[in-house]
Amino acid sequence: MWSLAAVLIATSCLAALAPGTAARAGTPGAAGPAVGQSAGSGYSAPPTGRPTAVVALGDSSAAGEGGGAYRSGTRGEGGNWCHRSANAAVERTGLASKVVNLACSGARSADVGFGAPGHYTEGSQAGRLAQVARTYRVTHVLVQLGANDEPAFGGTVVRCVAAFLNPASAGCSAALAREWPGKLAAMAPRVQRAVADVRTALRRAGYRDQDYQLIMLSYPSPVTETMTRTHGLTGCPFRPRDAGWGRTEAVPQLTATLRGVAERSGGRFLDLSRATEGHEACTATDVEWQRRLTVNPRVFVDAGPAAAGHLAQESFHPNAVGHGKLGGCIGRFARGADREAACRVGTDGSLNPVGRTRAPSG
Repeated sequence: MWSLAAVLIATSCLAALAPGTAARAGTPGAAGPAVGQSAGSGYSAPPTGRPTAVVALGDSSAAGEGGGAYRSGTRGEGGNWCHRSANAAVERTGLASKVVNLACSGARSADVGFGAPGHYTEGSQAGRLAQVARTYRVTHVLVQLGANDEPAFGGTVVRCVAAFLNPASAGCSAALAREWPGKLAAMAPRVQRAVADVRTALRRAGYRDQDYQLIMLSYPSPVTETMTRTHGLTGCPFRPRDAGWGRTEAVPQLTATLRGVAERSGGRFLDLSRATEGHEACTATDVEWQRRLTVNPRVFVDAGPAAAGHLAQESFHPNAVGHGKLGGCIGRFARGADREAACRVGTDGSLNPVGRTRAPSG
């Protein structure tokens, strides 16, 4: 059981991970053409006779944060804290013979697009995608980003934890509710520019938009207002009212904004906002699919003293079971014909896409 001291220590670690504090120095991304540039007369066709590949781009959720089994080189070695997990959802889709995970914990939209300043020693994800697309036959690109832009998920969590720990506080949700629409409005064009760069990267590698599937993913709510009575001492230091606002308002509004980006970008969209419903952190009604506030001292083994600011990096992300469930739903959606769907937990406990609109044929 968590003690108050442990909660305070973990909160300070989360604060260290809030947007604006993550290391961003590294190899600059490749400079790219203007957003939306087409392949033009340079179109040649994707490589044939090569292994197919599904590629993940974006932030911690796409990288597999919380799933454990992080790939060597992304566990803090040399300052790289991308935490790409062998249990990430993309690894469980079964969509191609090769999985290429370029996503990185803490990444913002600018880190995905061309001209990225460098994040955790790595450059532009779109720039690296172009090279992957020349090496493999890319069939699916999964994009999950935006939470680290103006919504600043890490900072939002810290604010709500601080409100929980302050008896005089009225909570975090009232103030956040006033700010949230403006944050989402500022985020949307950033995400759209990054997605446009992803399209451009593939065009530069000889792909037409119809040669692959671009699938944008939203985020599942990590907590719910129906937590256990001792949630504050067992890893979920949130007021039920604040957790409820996150589940019923903040995450759905974020999802709606990302859906709009997908529509404008010509991509498919999978709503994950309720994908872990009934299995959120501190529900304890069944196997939880989301991590609680997690402090992992093993990070010091790979990164030494520099790991102090990353002790709680796995907190409030899907665990290995959750990533596996999400990956299965993503794979089933990708093989279907719906242009848009939402992952929902069935009565048998399985997670499946529930379609909304049909994808165009051809």
